[in-house]
Amino acid sequence: MTQPLTGKIALVAGATRGAGRQIAVQLGAAGATVYATGRSTRAGRSEMDRPETIEETAELVSAAGGTGIAVQVDHLVPEQVRDLVARIDAEQGQLDVLVNDIWGGDPLVTWNKPVWEQPLDAGFRTLRLAVDTHIITSHFALPLLIRKPGGLVVEMGDGTTAYNDENYRLSVFYDLAKVSVNRLAFSQAHELKPHGCTAVALTPGWIRSEAMLEHFGVTEENWRDGAATDPNFLISETPAFVGRAVAALAADEEKARWSGKSVDAGTLSKVYGFTDLDGSQPEGFRYITEVVDAGKPADVTGYR
Repeated sequence: MTQPLTGKIALVAGATRGAGRQIAVQLGAAGATVYATGRSTRAGRSEMDRPETIEETAELVSAAGGTGIAVQVDHLVPEQVRDLVARIDAEQGQLDVLVNDIWGGDPLVTWNKPVWEQPLDAGFRTLRLAVDTHIITSHFALPLLIRKPGGLVVEMGDGTTAYNDENYRLSVFYDLAKVSVNRLAFSQAHELKPHGCTAVALTPGWIRSEAMLEHFGVTEENWRDGAATDPNFLISETPAFVGRAVAALAADEEKARWSGKSVDAGTLSKVYGFTDLDGSQPEGFRYITEVVDAGKPADVTGYR
């Protein structure tokens, strides 16, 4: 198996579960050394109150062929992020890939309620978790990343800019959070260009995270049974799919062509040729736009 990222150092901020975990794993499978950060460890859980830990993620990275390093970090605390980057500098002397995947806002979001019915404390906490964490991490990490050209920043969100510009994302706070993350990639691309580095906004489609599988009462082995609850679930993808998207971007010597842009994993799969774990190439956001939002009967034919 080729490992095009051998010798590369990555920081996946928010790697405890879901997309972040598999981004770390797939970077590891490509040969990278990956610092996997998050708040949930074997010693204690974050406010997400889920069982996944950063230690597990690091072990999966190493098992995939890379080197996984777990570091407990609250990315809302500048001092912790500063110390993290100082450690990476001391141990590696470089940073080639930064993935801002911090989120943790699911327990705080109140869906389909107007702003005047939203709890302000939870709403503002959501924005801090979704936006402030990314800015704090970039503030400290980018001086290390720009030491040499070719660095990559990936801002992970939900929905491409094109999709989010046309669609209300279920609440004022969630909507603002996801629009902001995409704009951060655009802004950082402008600032990174003189240093020969790239920033991209990336979104998965309908991702089968650990929490999503639980919601549908299925496992990865029998996930298709979730179609009994919602037939559109058949367009869903594993977190490894977007992980492979990040690995493909990181290995692309012409990655600058994506700088400042917002793209989904399904689109990148057509460009780079990677697949999901089952060999398919689900085009989640094209399906959502053309089938779900258009009110058509569920049918994934031609979309994966």
